[in-house]
Amino acid sequence: MNPHFLNKRLIHLLGYAGLIPFVLLTLACWLVNADWLRDFIRGQLAYGIAALSFLGGIHWGAVVLRADLSADHTKKALVWGVAPTSIAWFSTMAGGFGFALLIAGFIAAYQADKRLFPWYGLPTWFIELRFRLTCVAVAALMLTVIAGNVRG
Repeated sequence: MNPHFLNKRLIHLLGYAGLIPFVLLTLACWLVNADWLRDFIRGQLAYGIAALSFLGGIHWGAVVLRADLSADHTKKALVWGVAPTSIAWFSTMAGGFGFALLIAGFIAAYQADKRLFPWYGLPTWFIELRFRLTCVAVAALMLTVIAGNVRG
């Protein structure tokens, strides 16, 4: 890992900042006038799609930077690298199951990252951060679905 690139504090700050839309949209789904609920639910789905799509990129970057990966590891990392984007895209066409697909995608992305990150030599705190970010994102998506069912 490039020590000049790695700024643990900045990575944490940006990671947690990325949760702000998840949290604010979830709160809005519970607190705003019910007439606006549908818009905030759509906004949450759109943000979840964008966030999940982002998660595969690190695998492609790691493959480019790590010349010592085996051919098998390289292939698995590249294939997985496009999976979150594909899952996110499918969630746009899943109708009432879009949120369920996104939630499953975030959980699958974390599970894959937990297995693949050691191949790249990433520090353990990074996967711990990914776990916390995933928990908040999944909880926000679930609470949005509940708000839609309770208030919608």
